[in-house]
Amino acid sequence: MRDRFASLASGGQPAVVKMASFGGGGRLGAVINYISRNGDVVVENERGEQLRGRDELSTVRNEWGHLMKNRAESRDIGTFVVEVKERFDPASDLHEKARAVLKRGLGDRMFAFAVLTRDDGKGFSIDGVAVLRDGAAERLTGDAKASRIVEGRLNDEGREQSEPTSFRFTGYGNGTDYGTARLRDLVSRYDGAVYDEQGGAIVDAKQAGDVVQRKWRDGLHSRKPRDIMHVILSARAGTHIGAFHSAARDFLAQEFAGYRYVFSLHDPLKDPKLEEAGGRRPHVHVHAIVAMRSDAGHRIETTIPAFRRWRVTMADKARAHGINMEMTDRRERVSAAAYTKNQVRPTDRYGRTEHEGTSDAAQRRYDAKCSDEYSFPRTEPSRRYTEFAKHEWATLAAGNDDASVERFARSHIMRLESDTKSNDPRSPEVAGAESLRSQFITHLVSLEKIVSRDEPMRQMSRSEFEAYEKHVETALFQAERVMPAAERATFDDIASAAREHVNVRRELMELHEQSGERPVGDGLKEGERDDANARWDEAVARHGRRTVEEANEVMLEVEHFREAIELADAAEINANKVSLQANLNLEMARAGELGAVGNSLIREIAEMDHDLRIAIEAAERSRERGIKMTSEREGTFVIQAVPAAEKERGDQDGEPSRVRTEGEERRPTTDGTQPSLERISSGAGDTTRADPAQQRMPRLEEPQRETGERRDRERDDRER
Repeated sequence: MRDRFASLASGGQPAVVKMASFGGGGRLGAVINYISRNGDVVVENERGEQLRGRDELSTVRNEWGHLMKNRAESRDIGTFVVEVKERFDPASDLHEKARAVLKRGLGDRMFAFAVLTRDDGKGFSIDGVAVLRDGAAERLTGDAKASRIVEGRLNDEGREQSEPTSFRFTGYGNGTDYGTARLRDLVSRYDGAVYDEQGGAIVDAKQAGDVVQRKWRDGLHSRKPRDIMHVILSARAGTHIGAFHSAARDFLAQEFAGYRYVFSLHDPLKDPKLEEAGGRRPHVHVHAIVAMRSDAGHRIETTIPAFRRWRVTMADKARAHGINMEMTDRRERVSAAAYTKNQVRPTDRYGRTEHEGTSDAAQRRYDAKCSDEYSFPRTEPSRRYTEFAKHEWATLAAGNDDASVERFARSHIMRLESDTKSNDPRSPEVAGAESLRSQFITHLVSLEKIVSRDEPMRQMSRSEFEAYEKHVETALFQAERVMPAAERATFDDIASAAREHVNVRRELMELHEQSGERPVGDGLKEGERDDANARWDEAVARHGRRTVEEANEVMLEVEHFREAIELADAAEINANKVSLQANLNLEMARAGELGAVGNSLIREIAEMDHDLRIAIEAAERSRERGIKMTSEREGTFVIQAVPAAEKERGDQDGEPSRVRTEGEERRPTTDGTQPSLERISSGAGDTTRADPAQQRMPRLEEPQRETGERRDRERDDRER
């Protein structure tokens, strides 16, 4: 634990592995379309195969079909209407009479109801919500057949009644969300005159939610299809994209070995989905869709210990690729619990997505997470864990000479010692005021980031300025909406300064438009950008755009791993040097292969890069050894690499291995079959499907197969 804390204090990032959702097989196509941006983003499967376009992605559903049970979700709660047409005594307790009717029809099921008398005085109507499963595990289906069953119980032959009672289910649904919504709707329509099966009153929406969550929940035995799982792996903005992609690939291969999965990387710079639509998030992340059941019938474990193990594995794989990442536990800094996707809705997708709660409780939970409020553990094991974490933070602070590490550790010690908040019985009014103030401060911080993010002030085009002005006004509107009354004067000053800043930018933009100057991009000075563009244009002019782009991509990866190895040598990062060197060798082999096939820019770089020159020479030798063709008067013969197993079998039969000429290849075998080059070379096997890394290495079978196909075409031409 102390090593993890030291890494975090020195700038390490937490490992984020989020189990986003489960779903049935029917959602597989929709989820794959989402992570692939409708086929515009490459998706990779567990075999290392890259799927591009919607046609290739559609094959996933067929491959996974035998693993999808497509089990229907359970029918847990139903709504109903009862018409009782017999006369009743107006002085009697109508709700007790209605409750007795429902008890007779629904048995020991839990339900809630409201009563409405008929205008003609000849009976009454009952409107209600019921749990469809009873204590004996009998589950009504909530449809017409179930309606007839309940109606038959109400009108059994042993009772004397003038007119039959009618019962009809009007709907059914799954889970507590459906039940809470239906019960709250019933309470709203009848102004709180709603009662449960025990005669207790349900007077408001809060009480309706408590009834469903605390009384009905355990009796639902609800189930939803869990054929697939959506997992998200995230890293901080600025993390090396290639390294994180490799780490995510290794994580999935280890944790979900034997299971089928696909995943895609969402690069904030290359995401085809617009930022306004929810794309181009500022941080790099990977979406993975995993089949919950393997071909062997095993199911993935989704428990809290399993999630913790996932974070540990993700951190290990990230460090192996040069990313300083550590597993974290929210008990180590008493962080607030996370909010779920059903508790919030997005309000602003610019930069980091802003949300608002779907209810008062959800809003409080969202505010607590955004403002990083304390949330102290309640169980004894968690308290002991937090105490041990506090001891480790204190040890780190006392035994470290780095001032920044000590400050980081001290701040966590202060959090863990500030447990008075957990015992502070605040009134709802105070809590609500603090929540509004927290939101107000959050929006002001967002406004500050928008106004100052482009400093030093740079030129803007008109479209850039209009987008900038819109973001400022949106931030001001959101802040004013939750502004406490006491902060009015402060807000007016801030709004005035922000709008004045926008006006200055408008004047600069208009001035540059009038002068005809073109805005200079941020990040580089004008002279530096011109030099970079000039070098790029010169390289494209000499080598061609495709050649330059391919060389640039592979050399960026080479330089990344070289730098990571240097940092590891200097003990500035905690990384596996063996793994880094293996990745560097792989990328260098890619670069050498590009140079061997004629990439002129790679060859130009190799004149100054000794390692790259060696890689190119090795790739050229490999290609030369791969196949040798010699033309003879009768045709072409191929020197074929004989697999070791066949060579051994041939030696045992007393027939030494030898080169087969084209004429011998064309002779039919004793069983009448025609041998081919593909059959002879099949002993070498194709391991690229199981080993994605080997897909990048030159293969001996490829040139042999091409030669065989060309020879067959020439023979056919001669025969014709």
